[in-house]
Amino acid sequence: MKKAMIPALLAALFTLTAPASAGGFDPSDAAEFSVLPGWRTESGTHMAAIVVDLAPGWKTYWRSPGEAGIPPSFDWDRSSNLEAVALHWPVPEVFSLNGLRTIGYVNRLILPIELSPSKPGAPIALRTRMELGLCNEICIPMQVTLKADLSADPAAKDRGIMAALASGPRTARDGGVRDVRCDVAPISDGLRLTTRIDMPRLGRDEVAVVELKDRSIWVSEAMTERGNSSLVAEADLVPVSAAPFMLDRSEVTITILSGGEAVEIRGCNAG
Repeated sequence: MKKAMIPALLAALFTLTAPASAGGFDPSDAAEFSVLPGWRTESGTHMAAIVVDLAPGWKTYWRSPGEAGIPPSFDWDRSSNLEAVALHWPVPEVFSLNGLRTIGYVNRLILPIELSPSKPGAPIALRTRMELGLCNEICIPMQVTLKADLSADPAAKDRGIMAALASGPRTARDGGVRDVRCDVAPISDGLRLTTRIDMPRLGRDEVAVVELKDRSIWVSEAMTERGNSSLVAEADLVPVSAAPFMLDRSEVTITILSGGEAVEIRGCNAG
């Protein structure tokens, strides 16, 4: 496979680094990376996308990959005319292997990135370093450097990016969530968070994922139990200090996944 697919309009470049493995495995055989240049939105942001085309049998991970996955990270500091970046993650799949749950994507990931320029109306020089994990029979951490010059000139909306945006999770309101309550109890090295979500069943097998704004806090895989009208999810939260701490419930995100559907809930009330 080629090391990159480079759109002619963008001329994006990237480099790959990954640990050498037995048998002379070339990490570029696992995935190809490219950038869709996108368009300027009416609000003045620029909607582009990072594309990961995965070889058969390979997968990559969602923002919260599960206890056995490798979380992706992004460094945008080398970019110019870039004030902020918002990632719009499509709904991922849930995988189970040898009793371990991971969450991610197969075949192809189009990840929309919404870029806010420091100087509205001027081009954006995108220079980002992405660290991610790729897994098949082996799992490898990989570093990808992407470079792209994004014009401020009007451009047609890209159908691939539009489809990826449409495949994102529903909001709590659109998902029929009526109430969310969070109970917090101290444990020896942190907190135990129990959420009670009043919502209709999303699907046959529902998976709840708890995330915190502070990514340094370790969050366990949530245990879930479904009642007639509510879903209960329980997860342990362990900070670097390994001690109980004050939790801002407004910074808790709970995503319910089932059968290619998702509902994302931001914040919860005190139990």
